[in-house]
Amino acid sequence: MRRRTPPTHQNHDRWLVSYADFITLLFAFFVVMFASTQTDRGKAREVSESVRQALAHGPMSTALSEILGRDRTPPQKAVVSPANTPPAPDPAAAVHPADLVQSKAALERGLQPELRAGTVQLSLEPRGLVISLREAAFFPSGDDQITIASLPTLARIASEIRAVPNPLRLEGHTDSIPIHNSRFRSNWELSAARAIAMLELFSRQLGIPTGRMSVAGYAENAPVDDNSAEAGRMHNRRVDVVLLSAEAIRTEPRGSFPAAARTAGDVRAH
Repeated sequence: MRRRTPPTHQNHDRWLVSYADFITLLFAFFVVMFASTQTDRGKAREVSESVRQALAHGPMSTALSEILGRDRTPPQKAVVSPANTPPAPDPAAAVHPADLVQSKAALERGLQPELRAGTVQLSLEPRGLVISLREAAFFPSGDDQITIASLPTLARIASEIRAVPNPLRLEGHTDSIPIHNSRFRSNWELSAARAIAMLELFSRQLGIPTGRMSVAGYAENAPVDDNSAEAGRMHNRRVDVVLLSAEAIRTEPRGSFPAAARTAGDVRAH
């Protein structure tokens, strides 16, 4: 009689071995990935720091740093040796024409009483040396006849004008109160007539050639003070004697003051 083989006991827990192997491999995979990520991040940080250092100390540091956003510090000014530094523009040069500075100083010395009294005012502007003659000291109210008492002052002014070659512009100005009398129909006529009267005095009695001069009448359209008060209106009633600068001569109509323009330009160049 054959002996019966007892049934083999089946192990239902063998899957745990495969599962454990799978989990181990999966864990190892994540460990490797994490380590790789940390290594790349460290390398990236090192590369980023190297680039930042290079940009911070390189010739294009400011521009590239601002574009890449790596350096938020304010841009540093480049240090240039004094020998290679272009001269900075002098603000006074634009306001004080070089060819007329000495003329202004001479007039300040010769017109001290008038300057203190306020009957004459001197100013250097880009267009030239402006000698403002107040109406009260040089003209009767509403008239274009130059007063005899003002002739010594005008003679001293003409003496300095003759010493320089610059052209002369005589500008008449009034206040804003309209004028209408038997001689002048408007402020335009009065301002132009006063400029012409000054031209005739300079040419006929004070030795200034008419070829150096021009006239302009502005009426009330170029005030230097407030026309709403009498004090301001007194300042606005004036004749401006303008010695044109070398720069202003270039803006004059072609062919005007040819000799004076050339000489004034030579004076300024030296």
